[in-house]
Amino acid sequence: MSTLKVDAIRHNSATSDAITTASDGTCTANLTSINGGGRLSHRNKIINGAMIFSQRGTSFDVNTSSDYTLDRFQLVHSGGITYDATVTQDSSAPEGFRKSLKISPDTVETSMSDSENAMIQTKLEGQDCQDFAFGTSSAKKVTISFYAKSGSQNNNHQYTLQIRKYDDSNNRNMVNRAFTVTTSWQRYIMTFDGDTAENIRNDNATGMQIAWHLATGPNDIHGASTTFGRTVNNSLYSGVTGQSNFLDNTNNEFYLTGVQLEVGDTATTFEHRGYGEELVRCLRYYWRHGRGSGTTSVGIGMGWASNEVDVPITFPVPMRSEPQLSDQGTGNNYFQVEGAGNPAYIDGNWTVQFANTYGCNIYAAPDSSVTAGNAYHITMRNSAAYIGFQAEL
Repeated sequence: MSTLKVDAIRHNSATSDAITTASDGTCTANLTSINGGGRLSHRNKIINGAMIFSQRGTSFDVNTSSDYTLDRFQLVHSGGITYDATVTQDSSAPEGFRKSLKISPDTVETSMSDSENAMIQTKLEGQDCQDFAFGTSSAKKVTISFYAKSGSQNNNHQYTLQIRKYDDSNNRNMVNRAFTVTTSWQRYIMTFDGDTAENIRNDNATGMQIAWHLATGPNDIHGASTTFGRTVNNSLYSGVTGQSNFLDNTNNEFYLTGVQLEVGDTATTFEHRGYGEELVRCLRYYWRHGRGSGTTSVGIGMGWASNEVDVPITFPVPMRSEPQLSDQGTGNNYFQVEGAGNPAYIDGNWTVQFANTYGCNIYAAPDSSVTAGNAYHITMRNSAAYIGFQAEL
């Protein structure tokens, strides 16, 4: 083996060194990008890819069309399918991770019909995907990587990873690829060519959707599509030929973590962003006011009428869009209204009004009269009390 001994490396047209070496065997590199154009930091487009945050809870009994579970991840039913499943934030994880998303069926669908689909998905805003340069001759390759494993019952099941993009007219182009899970954690890496034909919409609506198809009806199973196309055989939800049925046994399990989507043709090491930074990203889409820790201040409000208390709310970060009051913890005397005289109580059932991305006003009816125009301090008096604001894609 030969050894090249140099003090520096420089392109013959450059005016400065790209790499300088030191006597201790280390070097300093002047890097502007990695992975064929990817960023040195903030490479990962996925929010909560390590499954650390789960503001809504740690266990979910999902039986509706599309329920959000862990932050930014949604279990979706489509094509008329009805089934129950449990999604949990699990402590089983590969080396370097602490949490995973786990899903297991609670009811059995022995066979899938027509265009029925069951999948886990996450979505990206279009304005966060503009560095892909889709719709131009410079469209970049994209690489997705993730860790997954199965339970013993569904060892060697084949599922499908699908990426779907949306252009300015909301047309949907997609690619997909099969992967096989085992009872051991594996990292799966898939690279797709950029789409030179159609762009990704440039706003705060859905620009890209990443889905793990766990069960797919026969109408939606086709060959893999490795280049972006408007549909796969006219199917919006497409499993790859050989797709297994995750719903065929209640002992089946699917675990997912370490999800990363980045520019370029190489899967770099998973980017663990700081805890606070990742939480702020999650709060753009969902914020649960109230942390189950006893007395929590809702805010200073006022009596709007004798039977109504109004409270202004400021969100901790600007939300993606005007949010909805999506869920709340309600119960007897969960909220207390403190001011002049004896306190009044509110069971919950708050209503939102005058909302924008920075804050809103909420109001509810107390169990006894308040004085219109008077100020009141509203608090949560039960650890199960909370108010959830959602601006998901």
